[in-house]
Amino acid sequence: MSYFCGMLKKKYAQLEFIVLMASLMSIVALAIDALLPALDIIGNTIGSTKLSDNQLLITMIFLGLGIGPLIFGPISDSIGRKPVVYMGFALFIIASFMCINATSLSVMIAGRIIQGIGLSAPRTIAIAMIRDIYSGDYMARIMSFITVVFILVPIIAPALGKSVLDHYNWQAIFYIQLIFSGLVSFWFWKRQTETLEISKRIQFSSHIFIDGVKELVKHKNTIGYTIISGFIVGSFLVYLSSSQQIFEQQYQLKDEFPYIFALLAISIGTATFLNGTLVLKYGMERLVSISLYAFFGISLLYIVLFYGDTNPSVIILLIFFGLQFFSIGFLFGNLRALAMEPVGHIAGIAAALTGFISTLMAVPISTYIGRYVENTALPLFLGFSICAAISIGILLYLKASRKKVKQ
Repeated sequence: MSYFCGMLKKKYAQLEFIVLMASLMSIVALAIDALLPALDIIGNTIGSTKLSDNQLLITMIFLGLGIGPLIFGPISDSIGRKPVVYMGFALFIIASFMCINATSLSVMIAGRIIQGIGLSAPRTIAIAMIRDIYSGDYMARIMSFITVVFILVPIIAPALGKSVLDHYNWQAIFYIQLIFSGLVSFWFWKRQTETLEISKRIQFSSHIFIDGVKELVKHKNTIGYTIISGFIVGSFLVYLSSSQQIFEQQYQLKDEFPYIFALLAISIGTATFLNGTLVLKYGMERLVSISLYAFFGISLLYIVLFYGDTNPSVIILLIFFGLQFFSIGFLFGNLRALAMEPVGHIAGIAAALTGFISTLMAVPISTYIGRYVENTALPLFLGFSICAAISIGILLYLKASRKKVKQ
């Protein structure tokens, strides 16, 4: 009986850990996706008339998400994980009030970048905490389950944002983000124990970042999978920043947009949920390979069928997007776990640097491709295909390098 109770308690603790880590990460999704229905209205308020400029309210938060881990990662390896999360939330609160009171595009962008820097703390530390406890395919499994919980936010966030707009104003979306972050931070403070043992902490010094970079570049797989992650995140970020423009402007589906966004988020969530089971059977590398080839093939098929034409029917577009995002659902968690696998001994700085590299790639990729999304969705699929093709090349190079080492 005591054994059964112990196992039950352990399962409950693991479930709470999964939901809590997902909640830490989901504030990022809420800060991004809840704002999508309000981009035009915010643009009009702050004097921004170009649709491509409004996309910056989405892409620039990712810039902050890339910069922030460089600060918070090394600090967390030195003083522990939990204090860093509180620092990030404090910065996020300050930045949110900047956005609420913004009267120009430049101030709003600055607020969004700082929001991203602040939210990078709970996002990065959640990954570091997972790596503190798990490794290998089991880490990928936990990451998959966390992503399933996390994906609930993109499903409901646009509808939540639209509802807030219908009843209040766009500033209220930021207040909801603040309330949610306050509840999650209280839960984190009350229930989560520190995962980085004192004996494993690295003394903070001016060399900690340089030493971390030197250690990271020794691991070819970490760098390779991080670069692949940058291309995949970059191509997905194009969709994220231009989805409102595609469905509301090109297809005139303003009221339906939150539900379309939720439907496509379910596609990613389904794949991520399946990954939690399949990764233990087939392994991360095999699933990544299959998914990358599928991602490339689907985008290439769309280009062949609709190159030079106007947009297909919305049903056809949703089918292609759904298939693409189903492929992506097998990539996000597995790529991150593969990149982190060799560097568990410096999980904080490694999570920071790998996140910085992938985001530093993703933001300019998405910004560049997004400028071409004006009258059709074709530029998205051109971007998808190019990013996938380069990623496949890197994957083949990593496999060839491992074979050469074994020989």
